Amino acid sequence: MEGLLAALIVGGIAGWLAGQIMKGQSQGVLMNIVIGVIGGVIGGWLFGLFGANLGAGIVGSIITATIGAVILLWVVGKLKNK
Repeated sequence: MEGLLAALIVGGIAGWLAGQIMKGQSQGVLMNIVIGVIGGVIGGWLFGLFGANLGAGIVGSIITATIGAVILLWVVGKLKNK
């Protein structure tokens, strides 16, 4: 249960940060959490693919999820503009 709560908090922070980085694409609390959690999966997969590791811990998790969420928002933005 604590892991789920931590994932939701990290997801919310990462989704909000990604929205700010992508020039105000913040979607609200629920969507920030969803974007952040999906971003965490994407970021973790990409960092694993390249053998990179930002360390275990809340800061590393937030950075990884934020990078993944920025990539997700960028891809979604490109698909919407087609």
